Amino acid sequence: MELRQQCLNLLALRDPMAKAQAVSALNRMGSIDFTREFAEPPGIPGRSERPPLVPHTSIKTGSLATPRGHAALVHSIVHIEKNAIDLALDICWRFAGMPEAFYRDWLQVAFEESYHFTLLREHLLTLGFDYGDFPAHDGLWSMAERTRGDILARVALVPRTLEARGLDASPAVKTKLVSIGDHRAGEILDIILRDEIGHVAIGNRWYGWLCAQRGLDPVATYAELTVKYEAPKLKRPFNLDARRAAGFSDAELTALQAE
Repeated sequence: MELRQQCLNLLALRDPMAKAQAVSALNRMGSIDFTREFAEPPGIPGRSERPPLVPHTSIKTGSLATPRGHAALVHSIVHIEKNAIDLALDICWRFAGMPEAFYRDWLQVAFEESYHFTLLREHLLTLGFDYGDFPAHDGLWSMAERTRGDILARVALVPRTLEARGLDASPAVKTKLVSIGDHRAGEILDIILRDEIGHVAIGNRWYGWLCAQRGLDPVATYAELTVKYEAPKLKRPFNLDARRAAGFSDAELTALQAE
């Protein structure tokens, strides 16, 4: 079966563990129909009944000094990775007419996000909990919903904004977990940071490509898109080394720090 169709089918799976396994087993070198326009079916992304989704302001992880607080923090990262699988699958099927390399890039992202999800979920099990045992929020997917009709906005505001925020947050989260003796979580976060730099770089590459195709200034256009689509304001501290490694230009980093 053609790969963009497979991405849509996998996105509809409700069981997150089955979804991660199926994405990991996907033949990413299969055929791709770049031109096909899909009608969006109901019920995507497929979701299990757990975790319950609540407003992000309602999420309380509790004290890291307790087993439950420790597990809740790890669970929050597992949930991010589950959403990241959905986001990579969604961009593959939703947007037709891009070069073949675009779809190959995001299929690789989906594969790596599945690996991250599996590593973290297995670690969460060692803490006595499973994915779905804590509430979660829908912030990442809500931006996908808002940018569903605009590929330029999608690559600007999901990988280059929300996922890039993970580059900034990762060092502090790792420090917290290692400080309570969770060195395994620290190792997993190192793997994720390494791969996420590559994912954000993919977002930067295709954002730059689209801006060049349309004759747009990348910095000014990004500022306009953040307002139009109500992107969250990014907060310091910024992981400038990771952002540079992910392909942000000096002009973009200057604009980021001037906000």
